[in-house]
Amino acid sequence: MAEAPRTQYQKGVVKQILSGDSLIIRGQPRGGPPPERTVGLSGITAPRLARRQQDADNESTDEPWAWECREFLRTLLVGKEVTFTVSANKTPSGKEFGSVFITRGGELQNVVDSLLSEGLAEARKTGPQSEEMARLTALEEEAKAANRGKWGPNPEKHIRDVKSAPENLAQYVDKHHGKEISCVVEYVRDACTMRVCLLPGFETVGVMLSGIKCPGFRREDNSAEPFAQEAKFFVESRLLQRDVKLRIEGSSNAYIMATIIHPAGNISEALLQEGFAHCVDWSIGMVTTGKDKLRAAERAAKEKRVRRWKDFKPSAAASGTQKQYSARVMEVINADALRLKLGDGSNQKIFLSSLRGPRQTRDVSAEEKRNVRQLYDVPYMFEAREFLRTKLIHKKVNVTVDYVRPSQDGFPERICATVLLGETNIAEALISKGLATVLRHRQDDEERSLSFDDLLTAENRAKKNNKGLHQKKEGAAMRISDLSSDSTKAKQFLSSLQRQGRISGVVEFVASGSRLRVFLPKDTSIITLLLAGVSCPRAQSQRGGQVQEAEPFGDEAHAYTRDLCLQREISIQVDNVDRAGNFIGWALIDEKNVSLELVTRSLAKVHFSADKSPFSSQLYAAEAAAQKGRDKIWLNYEPPQEVPQEEAVSDDKDRKVSYQKVVVSHAESSTSFYVQKVENGPQLEGLMDALNTELNANPPTVGAYSPKRNDKCAAKYSDGQWYRVQVEKIISKDEIQLHYMDYGNKETQRVTTLCPLPSKCSSLPAQATLFSLACARPPPEEDWQEDSLIAFQSAVEGKELDMNVEYRVQGTPYVSLHDSGAEVSDICKRLLLAGLIIVDKRRDKRLEKLVSDYVASEQKARTDRVAMWVYGDVTADDANEFGYRSRTS
Repeated sequence: MAEAPRTQYQKGVVKQILSGDSLIIRGQPRGGPPPERTVGLSGITAPRLARRQQDADNESTDEPWAWECREFLRTLLVGKEVTFTVSANKTPSGKEFGSVFITRGGELQNVVDSLLSEGLAEARKTGPQSEEMARLTALEEEAKAANRGKWGPNPEKHIRDVKSAPENLAQYVDKHHGKEISCVVEYVRDACTMRVCLLPGFETVGVMLSGIKCPGFRREDNSAEPFAQEAKFFVESRLLQRDVKLRIEGSSNAYIMATIIHPAGNISEALLQEGFAHCVDWSIGMVTTGKDKLRAAERAAKEKRVRRWKDFKPSAAASGTQKQYSARVMEVINADALRLKLGDGSNQKIFLSSLRGPRQTRDVSAEEKRNVRQLYDVPYMFEAREFLRTKLIHKKVNVTVDYVRPSQDGFPERICATVLLGETNIAEALISKGLATVLRHRQDDEERSLSFDDLLTAENRAKKNNKGLHQKKEGAAMRISDLSSDSTKAKQFLSSLQRQGRISGVVEFVASGSRLRVFLPKDTSIITLLLAGVSCPRAQSQRGGQVQEAEPFGDEAHAYTRDLCLQREISIQVDNVDRAGNFIGWALIDEKNVSLELVTRSLAKVHFSADKSPFSSQLYAAEAAAQKGRDKIWLNYEPPQEVPQEEAVSDDKDRKVSYQKVVVSHAESSTSFYVQKVENGPQLEGLMDALNTELNANPPTVGAYSPKRNDKCAAKYSDGQWYRVQVEKIISKDEIQLHYMDYGNKETQRVTTLCPLPSKCSSLPAQATLFSLACARPPPEEDWQEDSLIAFQSAVEGKELDMNVEYRVQGTPYVSLHDSGAEVSDICKRLLLAGLIIVDKRRDKRLEKLVSDYVASEQKARTDRVAMWVYGDVTADDANEFGYRSRTS
């Protein structure tokens, strides 16, 4: 070991190795950047490294072992404190020569000795022989004898193949994207721009740190921006000629965008924490991992007011507490806006933070603007809406409010939030599909999405893959046929819809409880659908600048249908179309009949148009149950007074049979119904034609007629046809309860919809007569009454039946009905065998055989445990001790 000379020595830190025998040493800082000295090692000659030249043809190559020599010194000295001595002589460039010592095992070791011992340098033999030269020569000879380093065989294998930057930088970045590559930082231009040598290929590339921007140096005069010198020193002292990892993330012009990872951590985070840098939106999206850490480091520096943030003042929105909650998505208003239902039942409109939906890019005339349908005419608007709708409608999401934009310039307040479906950020998913873009904020604008950087990454990915809005050619508008505003086209389209049966559609708009606007994807058409079979109270609306007040519970019905159906996929079945081009039909959502749901919830009444539908029995049963519950529209409902049935006295000893051909027009229960005589059918059809011809030719004046109870007049039904009705009850000054004389069903309408009955249409008696099923009672339990009604309607619907009057009770005829084409022709007997009605045991001698036959049928149902008899005798409690007294007791 050589001892340090007793002459004056200095201490410093090795900044950089220039070659195998030259290095830069930093001295002690004195209130500014520390002084630097270029020192050449005395007494040796090291292999020369290749020099970078402006002219590629004149570039030199490494001498054998030059790279290994440089690397030996780099790993030994860079960043380490050394002791050094220098001579008084300097070269014109300011380079000094001397000796450098490093502490090893508590002793100072001359770096020159180490190089000679490893065979990486030669002793410089010039001038007279001295004791020092002899010592160095001895070390060299020892290395030669041991064939170390450059004294070994095959020196040509130790020449570094220096490469320039990859020819196709973009291709190189794509190939190595996200990978961590070993490298050595060779030069630092400023704190976030440097030149590195990639290992083991020795490619030299320019690198910019992804996601951040540091103060730099102006090219014109090389003047420094504030904190530029400090930031550069911060990076150089940690990265220059250090072994680091380069995570390649993108490219910008001739630079690779990357994150440099030192064994002690991410240099970008360190720069941000020290207030030397700030996050930049244009490149932070390229960062593959740790974007949140960069933002957190920046926030920490802002809070501490470090360096560039010394005058920082947070915005009111950024300093506020973020509000988090769960909600259910009820409507996708646009590609960037949602309507949510909160836990308390209220609705809230929110916007997706930092997101911009598709916009009209081409110039449109003023006329086009008036007629534009944003959803279909703006390219990718429909696709964006559909992406959100299919993922979110009626789903529970987690919402984090990022910021609130106050109302300004006539625009209302905007709540901007990040929405998560499970772990999926909805805005990020939408942007990654190319169906939206990231809203660019000012650099000092802190009102942005919590996941802003993830949005930028998603956008970069969509751009790279040319998705959606980022395609080179502009998207085309959708071609949609709107039948809701063209009655002629609607009528022409009716037969097509009827042939298709059930059709899939999406509810685009809910105008009222029973009026929907439906998009049919298969036909690329939009129709207005009026729900068949129900009459809903009118919701509040605005027409011609006039606000029409809602009928009682009209707004509730509207809100229910909107929440149930809006933007959901439904199946529709079209029955007819009215004169205005509105289709009349049934809507089913998740196999639920929307008409039936409205009736069940006391938000609609059954309309007589339901009589000939397969849903009529369910609707009437639901209406009966709703009436019994006396809720909403049935709040003031008064059921008709039931007249107790009494035993009819008959002088006839033998049962008489005289069948009449009839059809059942309306069933109130399984044992009470209205019938029309078949023989009177032509007369009724003629009357209906005359009634509609007269009133269509001479339309009545609205509101001119004031009906009274029991008046016979005309009313228009939902199918647009006029019918004869009788006023049963005046509910209010606006509403009236009607009985359809020729069909038997009842309905509530507005007073203004009625008109006097033309005189030529009043001579024909009412064609619907009320009858009851002889010797039969409905099930005592409500659960079976609906099934009983459904079974009765199924047995009689659309059929000509033979009816025989068996007896009368207080004017009401009790009859038997027979279907000659059925295996069991007697309708009553069929229902008894099905266990859906009960025998009313009359004691008339002439009915003894009929009652006996019915009792046997009921007994068979009991024995077989059919329907209501499945759990035993449902009439077990109908004993005198329980207060029951049968009609025959």
